[in-house]
Amino acid sequence: MEMRKEGIERVERIERLKREKNAIILAHNYQRAEVQDIAEFVGDSLDLARKAMDTTSDTIIFCGVDFMAETAAILNPDKKVVIPDKGAICPMAQQLPAGDLLAAKRAHPDAEVVLYVNTLAESKALADCICTSANAQEIVNAMDTSTILFGPDCNLAYHAQKTTSKKIVPVPEYGLCPSHHQIVMADLIKAKEAHPRAKIVVHPECIPEVQDRADYIASTSGMVKICNEVEAGDEFLIGTEVGLLHRLKKEAPKKKFYPISTTAVCPQMKMHTLEKIEEALEKEKPEVVIEKEIMEKARKAIERMLEISK
Repeated sequence: MEMRKEGIERVERIERLKREKNAIILAHNYQRAEVQDIAEFVGDSLDLARKAMDTTSDTIIFCGVDFMAETAAILNPDKKVVIPDKGAICPMAQQLPAGDLLAAKRAHPDAEVVLYVNTLAESKALADCICTSANAQEIVNAMDTSTILFGPDCNLAYHAQKTTSKKIVPVPEYGLCPSHHQIVMADLIKAKEAHPRAKIVVHPECIPEVQDRADYIASTSGMVKICNEVEAGDEFLIGTEVGLLHRLKKEAPKKKFYPISTTAVCPQMKMHTLEKIEEALEKEKPEVVIEKEIMEKARKAIERMLEISK
């Protein structure tokens, strides 16, 4: 009972600090349940990028991993962007340092570069356009060249390749999300045997074999939309980080959702807590700071994506 009271009081303090600081909390779909519940807005990478641009708040408390907070800062140079725990570092984003991308560009001088938003700002600054899991296919098809350097997720590259005649070259060749690689065919077969009527809805960061067995492939917010709108069926096998199930159950309480793999957990996404959010609001740090030149170049690539995906 005391812990419950303490939690309620902390939420009240956070709400007060938000009003005093004119701050907004943005949270990714993979955040802890209590973090999602206190956020003004919960969404996928594309949703959050757009919401960051629309806010009139002076301070953005960004509950996601590092590249997401960087994206918010890039799009809002006049606002303070704060990430509650600087240790929330995306392992996928670390797989494509700027030097490796420059080497790939030298090897393919006629190719345009489309980078998944899951990259660090220094790499985004070298891209022609950014994409998210929601619009990767659309962005690739909108490019002018017949060859596309695409990184860092080879599984999203596989998904994008399905709808284009362009040649997609993954950079690096085997870039991946460790959490989504916990979702393997053995898990899917077992889950389908247990729930034979359930529709299979997966994220394009899943391995090709899992994608090929799915009824639907979408970004996290796309998965929510599908599960809310599909009439044929009220049971779903969910192939993504387990944090999404909180939002699904909240928005569609009459439907049943089962994770394909209970081990598909992103430790970095779970680093933000109510205690850390309260401290971030009080101190207005750790602030996300990006070198001006990198910020300006990266913004062009992100804005090109937002223009294409209106």
